[in-house]
Amino acid sequence: MADSFPLVLDDIRSTLSSASFGHRLHLHQELTSTNTEAMSLAQAGAVHGTVVIAESQSSGKGRRTRNWFSPPGVNVYCSIVVRGMKRVGPLSEWLSWVPLTSALAVSEAVQNTTGIPLALKWPNDLLFHERKVGGILCESAHMSAEDPVVVIGIGLNVNVPRTAFPEDLHQTATSLFDISGRLLDRNRLIAQLLTELEQEIEELSAHGPDRLRIAYTARCHTLGRHVRLLLGEDRELRGTAESISADGALQVRPFPVSPTAPPPPLLDIRAADVIHLRE
Repeated sequence: MADSFPLVLDDIRSTLSSASFGHRLHLHQELTSTNTEAMSLAQAGAVHGTVVIAESQSSGKGRRTRNWFSPPGVNVYCSIVVRGMKRVGPLSEWLSWVPLTSALAVSEAVQNTTGIPLALKWPNDLLFHERKVGGILCESAHMSAEDPVVVIGIGLNVNVPRTAFPEDLHQTATSLFDISGRLLDRNRLIAQLLTELEQEIEELSAHGPDRLRIAYTARCHTLGRHVRLLLGEDRELRGTAESISADGALQVRPFPVSPTAPPPPLLDIRAADVIHLRE
């Protein structure tokens, strides 16, 4: 899994045009998890926009305590400390939109850098033709209205060939290299995603999610699909994903219990594993 574009701090900074994100930049050859390191820095007082990047992770974090496949030298594993943001609207709405906004920003950065259009799977997976290319994991600590602290973790499959994925991911994952057929400069990609992520997090904080909701909806391939939702504790729900609510919930209409039954009301789903069903 050779990469002709190793990560270099000066190369990232050479195309970085953000105001805060990445101005404090920590690059490691290996970490257990960039999110864990970024949260430790945040708790020690790291400033807004501090970024942690690793060439590999020994225990990369996915959603719901899953491990994130993190081979060395080929992908993007980075985490950003977000704190002290003045907001319009309630803190709960802002927190619910940070993962969705982050996924939107990364998808736009990928398209602007590589030309590859990624779709979004609610809430924060990045897909190409239903194969997973990346994901977002947001974690918070010391939450207060005065100084909410959020760490945005980004995992993106860039230059790893599909044959290198573990067997259990062969049918569900892909990379930008496999899609484009060429090795990509991760330094430029990281600089672009930090710039776009900063712009959209600032928009969310200053103006709320109205425009972001429209942009997210346009990229979200979950909407209009029949879905199976795993809700935890062996509970699940099947229905049609119809829309995104003002606070970022997935609005699902359960399948009727019989062909003659009236349509059930929409349900707002705020946490679930989503499976797109074949129709």
